[in-house]
Amino acid sequence: MTFKDQVTKLLEDALQEKPNLFLVDFSISNTNKINIILDGDEGVNLQDCIDVSRAVEHNLDREELDFELEVASVGVGSPLKFVRQYKKNIGRYLVVKTNDQTIEAILSAADDKKITLSWEAREPKKIGKGKETVQKSLELSYNEIKEAIVTIKF
Repeated sequence: MTFKDQVTKLLEDALQEKPNLFLVDFSISNTNKINIILDGDEGVNLQDCIDVSRAVEHNLDREELDFELEVASVGVGSPLKFVRQYKKNIGRYLVVKTNDQTIEAILSAADDKKITLSWEAREPKKIGKGKETVQKSLELSYNEIKEAIVTIKF
């Protein structure tokens, strides 16, 4: 069993014990630096990272192979990669890039096939002069999205 296979198995076992967590990214460099990025349905706390780190580190032998281990939660500015991440971020602001446009809006719904974005826009009145605020909505399938990032509004 290769080092990567061994780490992968340990990581899978650790995540089975914490079903609310899921793997976003995992890599092992040429210098045996293990980098694990986690997300969770209710977020990821420090104890979650510690538990996963211990589950991996305590079952590897440093005498056999020296390694470095980093376990972290996904950052706010990181792109969303999985449907599960979209579902957990309903109600938050996203910046979504497609082939045609960039939209900053609230993620109002997400299912297994698409997301729905909602925002307000100022448009010319249909009758008379001036502008009015209108509610806009757009459905996008996941394959239309090039990148989606959660943003924080103050």
